[in-house]
Amino acid sequence: MKLLIQPGDGAGPLVKAIQSAKRTVEIAIFRFDLTEIEKALAHAVTRGVSVHALIAHTNRTGEENLRQLELRLLAAGVTVARTADDLLRYHGKFMIVDHTLLYVLGFNLTHLDAERSRSFGLVTRSRDLVHEACRLFEADSQRNPYEAGLDRFVVSPVNARRQLAAFIQSAKKELLIYDPKISDPPMTRLLEARARQGADVRIIGKLTRKSALLKARKLTTRLHTRTMVRDGQWVFVGSQSLREMELDSRREVGVIFRNPKIAGQIAKTFHDDWQASEQPEVGVPRAVPPAEKLAKKVAKVIVKELPAVAPVVDTVVKDLSVEGCLELDMTEVEQTVKEAVKQAVREAVKDVVEEAVEQTKEVA
Repeated sequence: MKLLIQPGDGAGPLVKAIQSAKRTVEIAIFRFDLTEIEKALAHAVTRGVSVHALIAHTNRTGEENLRQLELRLLAAGVTVARTADDLLRYHGKFMIVDHTLLYVLGFNLTHLDAERSRSFGLVTRSRDLVHEACRLFEADSQRNPYEAGLDRFVVSPVNARRQLAAFIQSAKKELLIYDPKISDPPMTRLLEARARQGADVRIIGKLTRKSALLKARKLTTRLHTRTMVRDGQWVFVGSQSLREMELDSRREVGVIFRNPKIAGQIAKTFHDDWQASEQPEVGVPRAVPPAEKLAKKVAKVIVKELPAVAPVVDTVVKDLSVEGCLELDMTEVEQTVKEAVKQAVREAVKDVVEEAVEQTKEVA
């Protein structure tokens, strides 16, 4: 097994793995802008390698970039499949080379994640893990149900909650956690229970629920990994945060393994990050940056000016009923509407801000 640490290792190891492929490359993609990997995949096709890309049906910024990538890969001779839309997100990131080498990544294949964010990836030749990853890739490519066949291979929403709960419950002395957002109440209670029993539970990331038992700090740089180290021996690396959505409603992929050397590497990085991280200041008011003040004021105005949403939703639902689309998952509807509104507001605000900045420059 080998650990990839970002920023630092970058895309190089993945490019080399693709270049070394003799028969097959299978890669799951959620976000992507690394041209060196795209070129390596295209060149592998020219060498006779069967390259198969599984591309998420959508991500938070929409489908346009994903569809453009799909067209470029198809033009290069890559076999492309698109994930189903039965889950809120297909967020897992992994790659299989020649059915013998598995990469499970906490980071997306983007410059931002690989070069400017703290993240990790695991490289393994474990036959069991490789085999299970191949099963998942085939199932998701063909849009067939996937049933977990290996506890160490952690897949949301199939077995992630159970396996990650067991991982946490087994901590005796120490549990080091990287997680951008921990908000799942049952998981938070498990963490508190471990701390109550004397385990040193430390979190780099965000804990949405205040807890006197858990220590959390904010990384000064961008954080994009979900990683845990237990008692200096056991490791979890994957894409699922301890959030209800990522445990129960999205496709996320991770692995659990025992490797003291890799555990030590992550722990050393964690301790360095912990020392450099921002500590919460008790009783000291936080200075609000001008940009944040502006953003809050704009948000209040937008919310105030928004028309009533209920009549719009009611009208659309009635229209769908007329068309025969009667079965609606209200949780999915709510999430989809939220994402659509966020995207629309983001684009509108971007245009206004850019115009305002230009006007400021002209005045200056």
